[in-house]
Amino acid sequence: MAGGLAAAVVLVCGLGMMPWPRLSADITGDAVLAERIRPLLKNPANQVAVAYIDGGRVRYAGFGADEHTEFEIGSVSKTFTASLLADAVARGEVTLETTVADILGDELKDPHAEIGTVTLAELASHRSGLPRLAMGSGAWKPLLAGQFLHRDPYTASPAEVLEQAQDTALHDRGTIAYSNLGYAFLGQLLAQATGQSWESLLEDRLITPLQLSATHAPVTAANLPDGAPTGRSASGLREGAWTANGTAPAGGIRSTAADLAAYAQAQLDGTAPGTASLDPQWKDDDSTSYGLAWVTSSGSGEDAGVSGGDSSAGPDITWHNGQTGGFWSMVALDRAGGRAVVLLSNVSSGQEDAALELLRGAL
Repeated sequence: MAGGLAAAVVLVCGLGMMPWPRLSADITGDAVLAERIRPLLKNPANQVAVAYIDGGRVRYAGFGADEHTEFEIGSVSKTFTASLLADAVARGEVTLETTVADILGDELKDPHAEIGTVTLAELASHRSGLPRLAMGSGAWKPLLAGQFLHRDPYTASPAEVLEQAQDTALHDRGTIAYSNLGYAFLGQLLAQATGQSWESLLEDRLITPLQLSATHAPVTAANLPDGAPTGRSASGLREGAWTANGTAPAGGIRSTAADLAAYAQAQLDGTAPGTASLDPQWKDDDSTSYGLAWVTSSGSGEDAGVSGGDSSAGPDITWHNGQTGGFWSMVALDRAGGRAVVLLSNVSSGQEDAALELLRGAL
């Protein structure tokens, strides 16, 4: 027991000495925007890049980063997958009511299972009944290894994602419950329906048309270029890159503030493929509604449904945030006002309030 106690003391002391990420003093871009966002960054941050879009004009600022610095964008990737779905609907390839069985056909593992009746709309709005993560030891082992070894926990291939989703029981179907597994499954179903990989769809139908030259989904570590940036946990630990493999449709994209500003502007002006994904269709509570991935929070009542502040009045905000082991991201749109904010950090620590306050305030 003495040896165990000594080891515990060393561990506690080691954790206590972990360097908390500090905001870089190297300021880039618009000084006014930088000074506006700096006091709003309440959680640990190191490299931060921000884009502020108003009436078609884009302003950038950064701390230790600029608009061309690459970040993992985590679950903001879901909005790209939602756009691919809405675009596929517009092309007549699928409908929102297309079911899992319609796409998998004879490849459906159990033709009598409820998962076969789940629609693409249910998957895209987190109402499918699938849990946040896949169940079973085959899924949990890499998740636990990722957590303790600070590396990518999502190792399942596209085929394994299709299998995991079919092997997972549904609960409270029809109720909104955030699901990474559901979005990974959705992306791989779209790949099946269109006859090409999800990452090829992403490249052909969003990245190329919108000229997002710095945006990519490596999918596996083997596709990461040398020197690809990695981030830190909120406690300062270095984290490995997340590429997500078959789960990439739920969180595997890398991008920059410049590319995401172009993406946000295309959402605002309707030039992006699949902008129907933005429209709120399913209510979660009195102030929050879901479209396809995108969340719309009422300008009156609770603040954006993210961290519980009081906005009391203001525009409706359509948004999505994202988080990986070492990065955090958010894209927030004021569609009525033609404004948007992109905020990116290389520390896995939420800055939702900062993005929302910047968007709702004056600059």
